[in-house]
Amino acid sequence: MTPRVLGIRHHGPGSARAVMAELDRLRPDAVLIEGPADADALIATVADPDLRPPVALLAYAADDPGTAAFWPFAEFSPEWQALRWSVRAGVPVHFCDLPAAQTLAHRATPQRDPAEPEPAEQTDLFDEPADESARIARADPIALLASAAGYDDPERWWDDVVETRGDSGGFDAITEAMGALRQEIGELGEDGHDLRREAHMRQILRKTLKLPGVERVAIVCGAWHAPALAGKLPPAAHDAKLLKGMPKLRTKLAWVPWTHSRLAGASGYGAGVISPGWYHHLFTTSDDVVVRWLIHQADLLREKDIDVSSAHIIETVRLAETLAVMRRRPLAGLAEISEATLAVMCQGDSGLADLMYREAVIGERLGEVPADAPVVPLQADLTASARSARLKQDPRAKEIDVDLRRPVDRAKSVLLHRLGIIGIPWGVARDVTGSGTFKEGWTLTWKPEFVVEVVMASVWGTTVTAAATARITDRAASGASLAEITGALEAALLADLAEALPAVLTALADRAAIDHDVEHLMAALPALGRARRYGDVRGTDVTALGTVASALLVRICAGLPAAVTGLGDDAAAELRTRLDAVHETVALLDPDDRTRWVIALTALAARHDVNGLLLGRVTRLLLDGGQIAATEAADRLTYALSGGATPIAKARWIEGFLGDGGLLLVHDRELLGILDNWLITLAERDFVDVLPLLRRTFGVFDPSVRRNIGDRVANLDGRAAPATPTTAFDRELAAPAVAVVADLLGLS
Repeated sequence: MTPRVLGIRHHGPGSARAVMAELDRLRPDAVLIEGPADADALIATVADPDLRPPVALLAYAADDPGTAAFWPFAEFSPEWQALRWSVRAGVPVHFCDLPAAQTLAHRATPQRDPAEPEPAEQTDLFDEPADESARIARADPIALLASAAGYDDPERWWDDVVETRGDSGGFDAITEAMGALRQEIGELGEDGHDLRREAHMRQILRKTLKLPGVERVAIVCGAWHAPALAGKLPPAAHDAKLLKGMPKLRTKLAWVPWTHSRLAGASGYGAGVISPGWYHHLFTTSDDVVVRWLIHQADLLREKDIDVSSAHIIETVRLAETLAVMRRRPLAGLAEISEATLAVMCQGDSGLADLMYREAVIGERLGEVPADAPVVPLQADLTASARSARLKQDPRAKEIDVDLRRPVDRAKSVLLHRLGIIGIPWGVARDVTGSGTFKEGWTLTWKPEFVVEVVMASVWGTTVTAAATARITDRAASGASLAEITGALEAALLADLAEALPAVLTALADRAAIDHDVEHLMAALPALGRARRYGDVRGTDVTALGTVASALLVRICAGLPAAVTGLGDDAAAELRTRLDAVHETVALLDPDDRTRWVIALTALAARHDVNGLLLGRVTRLLLDGGQIAATEAADRLTYALSGGATPIAKARWIEGFLGDGGLLLVHDRELLGILDNWLITLAERDFVDVLPLLRRTFGVFDPSVRRNIGDRVANLDGRAAPATPTTAFDRELAAPAVAVVADLLGLS
């Protein structure tokens, strides 16, 4: 019997349904699926309920985990459904594509033009055309046919030409169309890798047809390959010649979790789809597809405290269906639903619509693998890196101090920071004293569940360095604020991720260019200032950070006058915290930056329309920096306490001026006298009003400081402070003790 070729669209829910229906109708004796032939041993795991898609077959070179490739599967992937169908039915099932050992060897030594850029080692595979003439068609040939037929959604086209036909002729039509398309654009790539792939598929097919009891064979493969497997097969000797002498690598394979976002075409995945979340919904929902989808979107909006009522859902359904009728389409598709969602649920807010696209249409579903799955390359690289850094995986908590001037200690620090970035908190940083920024303290605890975390982190890369680089780049690209992006930048420097710095700095520059909120800029600057120190401590080139930090400071100084105007007490308190952080950071920048900041503070201190909390703080910063003398600070305090402001406003000025530095009043008698004089002249009601503020201000001082202030206040009127009783020295009583000490010191 002629083998049944089911040409499918990778990750197409319509294809998946059609494959399942055809397998039910055909009841084959064996099933072949496009995928690495040496992964057959992992097929049995498909029956494990703990293996939940999206997942991927991961193959990596045993001697070089960085050389790796992924074959992803979603719940709606036709290949996954064919695997599940075969396992449930007890039908022999095999992968038929080139073994991963040969695929990785080909990737490691590709035949390419020397002028072309070096390809990335880590690859997501199903179809990856070798030459540009086939690249567009091969990326998604079903989408190309759909476009030619006037469809903007390949799934809609598939429904019309395959599923609604109600017969088994749809796959034959797909194979015929792909044959015509291949003839139209020419044969495959110049290096012949795809020809060898199809030759291997035919060799596996011949081998399967010779097995006892096998008469009906179903082949599930990308539609592009269907013509090469359908009909009469060419001579086996021809295929054997193509496959002869192919290089191999020693390879290991494993299942790893995957995500919907990594299935999306926007992630760079060659066989990606534009709407994984929507496709999952299409495949798993049997009735009321549009209504249930909109309910899902409404739930997402409600989780973000956005009001969405049942009426919103009803009107969105009506609008989507009306758009479909106007466009002469039998059912509303994703385009109509998205437009209706924007108009009704999101009320025209494109930002909310983009949020729905990311969280619903693409989604972020994470797959799961069994706990006893084979080790992944990330774990292997982690183990090797830990051994190199002389870190032992110990379940008992252990504290260590590392000196970044020593190479082995620096390796410890870098590894722990990188693991923290990818969500493996083996080490938790703790505060230490001494050695300045060259010393770090860590508490190490290796937990058994970290093995699972390592497997999950494999979605970012196959080595600790690659995974941390990808994760920090993603954090910077998706950062909702400047502070998040600068936090990512600081983490990248601590983890010595030099390759991530260009992307993070680009994200920072892009975000800073459109962010006009001075508080956001002030929140972002401290991380940049701290990061500049790592050039000395860690040997990292941070030259570009000075330019970025200076640019942010210029915008802060320009926007600060407007930002401080008309602030209430709570807003002023928050801004004071930002002000202090920026002031500390400016001390780490260049002299020109420090001068610019002092000018901005001086201008601010001269204003009278700003919350006293900020004016008092700015005056204190100028005093501590030596920009104004103590006498001038005393004059400003006198003015602040003698003006027409309310007693509470004056107490705010004092709170800002003193901050947590009560020693100033211990050492400056003039300031203390001004403050004391203001306080004792307050009316009783005013005193009661300001007392809580003053108590909060003085309450943060150290008890010894408060005691010294009290002593100074008692002596402000010129009277001597009460003499502190002293104990007379009795030589006779002390003689025995002195003799013992002298004997111990060898002085007797």
